[in-house]
Amino acid sequence: MTRATEGRIVIDGVDFATLSDSERTRLRKHRIAFVFQKFNLLPTLSAIGNIEVAYAVSGRKEPMDRAYLDHLSDLLSIRGRLQHRPSELSGGEQQRVAIARALITRPAIVLADEPTGNLDTRNSEAVLEMLVRSNRELGQTTMMITHNPEAAAIAGRILHMRDGEIISVETGMGRKTDRTSLPNQGRASV
Repeated sequence: MTRATEGRIVIDGVDFATLSDSERTRLRKHRIAFVFQKFNLLPTLSAIGNIEVAYAVSGRKEPMDRAYLDHLSDLLSIRGRLQHRPSELSGGEQQRVAIARALITRPAIVLADEPTGNLDTRNSEAVLEMLVRSNRELGQTTMMITHNPEAAAIAGRILHMRDGEIISVETGMGRKTDRTSLPNQGRASV
């Protein structure tokens, strides 16, 4: 949302620092999606309505790809629940609708804030599997913020932060590196 104070943010070869406010907004709307911890579904709309609103807000000119929506719905096991309002859905179903809402625009990056924070074990596992599958099958990069080590374990790379700075990095192989041996782009301030 704001310009970086250090380092660089490059998405699809475009450096955020070189963009105007309107260009940054357009890039965010088209290339980045959010999965919120509290779902943020509109309560007066059905699941499909929530997904359609997200697509409309993205500003895309072409109509929403219904075959892709069907694919997402099957992938997330929500096809039979699309006509239901959030109050008629379980927590896990609401979170999977929130994921479909994020993925419908085919973003390059999915930012997920504690996507399993309010879920039981079974639904947490289902949501994590959906994020892995969206990465593998749909090509999205997922950046997940979590305090849950089990959720973090699905990642190819885990950055541990303390007081707004990266203190260590683990690769998918479980190797750990302290921040002093990270390349310049590895140090971050938030």
